[in-house]
Amino acid sequence: MTATPVSLKLSAMFGPYPNTAALRTGQVSSPLIAFDFAEVKVANTLFKSVVREQKFDLSELAILTYLQARVYGKPYILLPATILGRSQHHTIFYNAERGALAPQDLEGRRVGVRAYTQTTGTWVRGILAEDYGVDCKRVRWITYEDPHLAEYHDPPWVERAPSGKQLAQMLLEGELDAAILGDVSPDPRLKPLIPDAQDAARRWAETHGGVPINHMAVMRTEIVKSRPDVVREVFRLLRESKEMAPAKDRDAIRFGVEANRRSLEIIIEYALAQQLIPRRFTVDELFDDTTRSLGA
Repeated sequence: MTATPVSLKLSAMFGPYPNTAALRTGQVSSPLIAFDFAEVKVANTLFKSVVREQKFDLSELAILTYLQARVYGKPYILLPATILGRSQHHTIFYNAERGALAPQDLEGRRVGVRAYTQTTGTWVRGILAEDYGVDCKRVRWITYEDPHLAEYHDPPWVERAPSGKQLAQMLLEGELDAAILGDVSPDPRLKPLIPDAQDAARRWAETHGGVPINHMAVMRTEIVKSRPDVVREVFRLLRESKEMAPAKDRDAIRFGVEANRRSLEIIIEYALAQQLIPRRFTVDELFDDTTRSLGA
């Protein structure tokens, strides 16, 4: 007689996205798992608590933060489930009122970014180096927050902005030459640094196997090792929740190792070149036997 699997309660943290809505509201569920979801509006505000305090059993996590968490032995294993992905070319801006600026002009200039370890910043620097020939170590990177991992220390070409200063305001006032601001410019004077950013992003996706990954799911190592049935069920629920999102919100949300392999290979190379990690990981070592087989 087969024993009934024991149900498990998981503390969990996912942002309020179209692809996580059905999971967070219980529209998709499982008798095997009860979720205790954290209240959160912007997921990255809790990433420090994931890697410094191991606060959640299951969480989304920025992929660069996860790579650094592996370096420092944090007890989480990656699930091949993208939670957030997007193009990145449109996220770096300059103040057009202060004159024209091109990507090739950045060396020796001051460029703001929330944190040097920010995943969006990692993607943007990689794109600038690969496609526009920018030596990003010759750019003065101005930051506003500590790394998520307390063990990591920024390299010497990174500076901290004066206390009380704000990223967009420094760009508007001419204290920065460019800044990585995210999806939307907060002021009409600010224009994307990369010309024809949408077309450039489309071409990049065509040649690089899809849009960049921002966040993926991670699970506490001891649960992955002891309850592979729960891991498989979480993966199923995340995928079902994704399928209930509008079609326009599903394109960048890839599931399975092979579907994410190329994007992971690229972010590993970018992170290594930018001295964010000390060695090159293989994609397969980011997973274990259970999570590697998900979606195969």
